Amino acid sequence: MTEMVKQIKRRGVSHEPGLPTLEMKHVSVAYAAGANDVTSARSTQYAVEDVTFRVGAGERIAIVGPNGAGKSTLLKLIVGTLKPSQGEIDIFGHGPDGHICIAYVPQRSQIDWSFPVTVEDVVMMGRAGQIGFFRWPRRADWQVVKACLARVNATHLAKKQIGELSGGQQQRVFIARALAQEAELLLLDEPLTGLDIPSQDAIFEVLESLRPDGVTVVVSTHDLNMAAERFDRVMLINRKVVALGEGTAVLTTENLMTAYGGHMHVVGDDMLLADTCCDHGEENQ
Repeated sequence: MTEMVKQIKRRGVSHEPGLPTLEMKHVSVAYAAGANDVTSARSTQYAVEDVTFRVGAGERIAIVGPNGAGKSTLLKLIVGTLKPSQGEIDIFGHGPDGHICIAYVPQRSQIDWSFPVTVEDVVMMGRAGQIGFFRWPRRADWQVVKACLARVNATHLAKKQIGELSGGQQQRVFIARALAQEAELLLLDEPLTGLDIPSQDAIFEVLESLRPDGVTVVVSTHDLNMAAERFDRVMLINRKVVALGEGTAVLTTENLMTAYGGHMHVVGDDMLLADTCCDHGEENQ
């Protein structure tokens, strides 16, 4: 797979050697009063505030926190669909604009699954940045699509309509699209919501297979146990970064109380979360 895509000319922003895959420096996003999608440098209605962190090549990072804490906002900032009110975001040393190495898989509820398109066409969409606009796919591009579907165990789904698939199959197809895109930074927003355990395991097998290629993976999730067990580092946020590090060091009672506040209750040795806090108007964070 890696050798195959090397034969096709790369496009997009060049990467500065030796720099981290992703770096945020004092990034804040504030929305204008009464607006969910209009940012303002003067507002103090923060979705995220003074966020600073860096992610190296090949890392697996889970972003966790209560509803409305800014998880989806961070992903939108990284992919470039949302601009920060303050601060700087660098992808391999450059701002998010112009990169074709960033693949973003939104929440399933935000995708129109009724759109009449086949699985192989969805994966081919990932080749658009490499092919260039107004150009037809070449045989080599279709070979990449076939290889990517095989890698996520979805070859048999190639001719099916995307809406006919199960949730787990749909997520695997979108990961195949990211592979076809030759993504080096993969962002997934709540990718495991509604999936059964076998489907979740299948997704993680695919993500783990990307390590040798140096693909960096950033996932937002509500599942604290899964975040601690499956990821290299966990970022706990509530608009600000509460803690970032290994899961067991981050997901302490003290840190969780800071992030979830009164919506976390400690009963004996168990922590119960009522994940309904921080709803200040930003959707699906």
